[in-house]
Amino acid sequence: MNGLKIGNLTARVPIIQGGMGVGISLSGLASAVANEGGVGVISCAGLGLIYREKAKDYMESCIYGLKEEIRKAKEKTSGIVGVNIMMALTNFSDMVKTAIAEKADIIFAGAGLPLDLPKYRTPGCTTKLVPIVSSARAAKIICEKWKTLYDYLPDLIVVEGPKAGGHLGFKLNQIADPAFSIENLIPDVVREVAVFEEKYHQEIPIVAAGGIYNGKNMYDIMQLGAKGVQIASRFVTTDECDADIKFKNSYIKAEENDVEIIQSPVGMPGRALQGKFLERVKLGLTKPKSCPYNCLHTCDYKKVPYCIIITLFNAYKGKMDKGYAFAGSNAYLATRISSVKEVMDDLVAKFEHARTEAIARLKK
Repeated sequence: MNGLKIGNLTARVPIIQGGMGVGISLSGLASAVANEGGVGVISCAGLGLIYREKAKDYMESCIYGLKEEIRKAKEKTSGIVGVNIMMALTNFSDMVKTAIAEKADIIFAGAGLPLDLPKYRTPGCTTKLVPIVSSARAAKIICEKWKTLYDYLPDLIVVEGPKAGGHLGFKLNQIADPAFSIENLIPDVVREVAVFEEKYHQEIPIVAAGGIYNGKNMYDIMQLGAKGVQIASRFVTTDECDADIKFKNSYIKAEENDVEIIQSPVGMPGRALQGKFLERVKLGLTKPKSCPYNCLHTCDYKKVPYCIIITLFNAYKGKMDKGYAFAGSNAYLATRISSVKEVMDDLVAKFEHARTEAIARLKK
């Protein structure tokens, strides 16, 4: 298994832990993954709620919280730690500036096209910039815009398929369409990005995300051109995951038919686990009365069925009757709580087993 190169950084194990908010992947989970040779990722979504007593308002507490989580992670690991920042956040700019100032190793930007992300780079900036896309067209647009406007190309591109948890960059009718599967997306993106790699003599690794749960999945998708994988759901049921045990147990208790597609107030479809709260949403019993945080560009509290930031914060705290868990398509496969080391070791072992079997088949 080769390491994952991201500019001048190399992750010994080509696994990126997906960013999960609110509060599911903070410094605890991110540093644990980084210590095992992968890339740990802090989600900055909703940090203002987690740190609301540390500043006078939500936006200031978001900045304070991100600084704290990066600092805590750096104290726990010398490995690679990134930050996931959604384009939909109203404080996207502040979060990017903070991550760069605090010398986060990587910024992962999704939930929209981060067309101007390189403009935030400062003199001596060491933070790598990674867009999350759901199509070859999106990858091409970002490469063209970044190179033309900022003379910069992505340090890596995450391609997220329709089996991912959380917010999905697909229309409802595309989610189950095989044409949009990650297995079809990866070769298309690899071909598109290869044009820029050749023209500008710069490697841009492609990483696959969405529905990848075990080492065999990892091996198979890397045979299609991906240099690594991004995995999120598998890390929820770990000791080091920053969420409440009740959140983790919702994965363990889930069955396959509990994983459903919802329409999120963010304005995108999402994948989550069924529960009492989502049942109340369907009955129209969760209407917000105000917008206390103004956290999303895309959200109008007068039109949405609930406040997503409060709902996800409740879930993070274990109040599952007042929130829900986003989850990937294979989240129901979880059977117990384990350590991050166990998960990483298992992924690597199953990857090597799949590789050995593939070699043996070729020799026959």
